[in-house]
Amino acid sequence: MTTAGAWSTPGAGARTPDTGVIHDIGYRGYTGPRLGRGYATRSLFVQSLRAAFGLGRSGKSKVLPMLGLAAVGLPALVIVAFAILQGSTELPLDYPTYPSSFGLVIEIFLAAQAPVLMSRDLRHNTVPLYFSRPITRGDYVRAKFAAMTAAMLLLMVTPLVVLYLGAVLGGMSFGHNTVHLLYGLAASLLYALVLSAIGLLVAASTPRRGFGVATIMGLLVVSNVIALIIYGLSGGLDVGSSTDAGNWAALLSPGLLVDGLVTEVFGLRHNSGTMHAPGALGIVVFAAEAALLVAGSYWLLNRRYRNI
Repeated sequence: MTTAGAWSTPGAGARTPDTGVIHDIGYRGYTGPRLGRGYATRSLFVQSLRAAFGLGRSGKSKVLPMLGLAAVGLPALVIVAFAILQGSTELPLDYPTYPSSFGLVIEIFLAAQAPVLMSRDLRHNTVPLYFSRPITRGDYVRAKFAAMTAAMLLLMVTPLVVLYLGAVLGGMSFGHNTVHLLYGLAASLLYALVLSAIGLLVAASTPRRGFGVATIMGLLVVSNVIALIIYGLSGGLDVGSSTDAGNWAALLSPGLLVDGLVTEVFGLRHNSGTMHAPGALGIVVFAAEAALLVAGSYWLLNRRYRNI
């Protein structure tokens, strides 16, 4: 018996090599259009946005995102139905304050899904495969940041749209609801940018998803508790208090930072016990910190992926 590449011995002395055959099975090179970096970046954005809601993944991956959507969407239906049945001329919960009212649900969604976008690629060592294509490290970070921000926006804007459609169709003031919906959209965008920046930065620091989830939740919850304790000790919870000193404690918590800024900018402070940015100086400081958190986290994300 002879094998390809072996030497046969038909006679006592001569050794002749076997001959091989190369079969053409029809493989051809790609001759279609090269879509380039822009298309690759958009595809990564769409894939990451789908992954944030468990689309294209296993059934259990869809459970938490869908529960999050239900947890913020169903109360909006109840609120608007109750307002219509009561014959109210305004909704009992204003649009800009709706995201902060469900802040814990939003933070849980962020903590669970930010590692899905970042940690999985690190754990499975797929990040270098992205960079072997036209996509750059900056494109990768932009696509992931945009996807997480868009996912957070969908989570927060969906109930606002439900409130708005219910209020307008229920005969409430079109002008008032339209203006306050715009306030709510602006507030949602600010929440999405600040929280996504922090969540992605933490998730990108570790390939272990569980560690990322725990760190993000710990950071947001602990900072929130510390800020509220300082706010309470400073007399901020006293309805009759006239001091604004305790409101500076919101600078310690990303969620309360955005909440305080939104409350003051859109004039949502109904009593002195509501946490807010203290005056014009507070608006400037709160806005500066929010911008610094977003820009700084984005810069650190880019720096993180330069070494991969």
